Amino acid sequence: MNTELFIAKRILGGRKKDKKISTPIVRIAVAGISLGLIVMIATVAIVTGFQKEIREKIIGFGAHIQITNYDNNTSQEPAPISRKQEFLPDLEKLQGVKHIQVYAVKNGLIKTKTDNEGVLLKGVGSDFDWSFVKKNLKEGDVFAVSDTGTGKKIIISKRIANRLEKKVGDRLLVYFITQKKSGDSSGTLQYEQRIKEFFISGIYETGFEEYDKKMVFVDIAQLQKLNYWSRDQIGGFEVMLNNFDQLDKIGEDVNNLVGENLAAQTIRQVNETIFSWLDLQDVNALIVIGLMVLVASINMISALLILILERTNMIGILKALGSANWGIQKIFLYNALYLIGQGLFFGNIIGIGLCIIQQHFGIITLPEETYYVPVVPVNINIVHILLLNLGTLLTCLLMLLLPSFIVSRITPVKAIRFS
Repeated sequence: MNTELFIAKRILGGRKKDKKISTPIVRIAVAGISLGLIVMIATVAIVTGFQKEIREKIIGFGAHIQITNYDNNTSQEPAPISRKQEFLPDLEKLQGVKHIQVYAVKNGLIKTKTDNEGVLLKGVGSDFDWSFVKKNLKEGDVFAVSDTGTGKKIIISKRIANRLEKKVGDRLLVYFITQKKSGDSSGTLQYEQRIKEFFISGIYETGFEEYDKKMVFVDIAQLQKLNYWSRDQIGGFEVMLNNFDQLDKIGEDVNNLVGENLAAQTIRQVNETIFSWLDLQDVNALIVIGLMVLVASINMISALLILILERTNMIGILKALGSANWGIQKIFLYNALYLIGQGLFFGNIIGIGLCIIQQHFGIITLPEETYYVPVVPVNINIVHILLLNLGTLLTCLLMLLLPSFIVSRITPVKAIRFS
């Protein structure tokens, strides 16, 4: 029989019946642990949710990895490469690779009677994954791309549509500056202005102004014609992965596959500033978690000290009967473990409940132009919650070892005499 556990249960049962001075302090300690865990669960869920939302939007516009010409110019328009590459069969077999698609980009200018809007046209092929665009479509639908024809459909953002006062089905003229070699023997480059007619197929909105203000989607054949490319020439390949956590590793593997004339850049490298900003959110979360664990530990230390002082007479009697210091310490540690468990239980129930409510109903909103999302995003991860519980439990117990050593300073004679 575990004597220490038996005595700890009797102490807890007696405390519930008697109105002792420790009762309100213990309740405050339990409430402190619950509140701390609620804040920690909410912090981790919101931070990881925010990071996930922003990552998905950036990846939706540019995939996980982009393969382009190594001699890329400083503009957003990469030099053309061949669609037929020897590394493609090996790339498709690479573990972690989900999908490969071709693309091209070109700068353009949309004009109306009163407004001009600079845009970046992304040319997509028949292999393009439309799932991200479909998820964010507000009006209309995506367009079909043929490997032989040249489509005139275009998908623009709601921001561009509002500025130009356009809707689905409207005609849109886009102006381009294109390089062309002169017809004489010199072969010098000449610049010419060209105009292309498109018809709006759909209107999307992601809330990510960095892209919403400029990105539009068209048939890649249109850009091939504008650049005087053949059907075999493209801007590059986009590689989609199954798991973002493998981005850096697979990025290195892809870069080794493509050879010296091509370069593979991860989305983290292409958007280094944004991802550095997202990584800073982890630091903020760690600071909040550290403070909450510290507050919870201090609350439990206070409660344990009160419990020990309140039971000084009992400690003296147990010592007089031959109980060892560590055995008496375990009695109070069992009490503390029970109280911590209570705090964790209520903290989990309330914390997870609030996150689920926010996830499904989006009660707390945000200014989308500042935070890129309309509501506070929440990502409920069971592993994160388990780690928070385990970390809080272990930290509190370790910090409680110190005040429990007060038991060894209590002498049986004094404890019994002055009780």
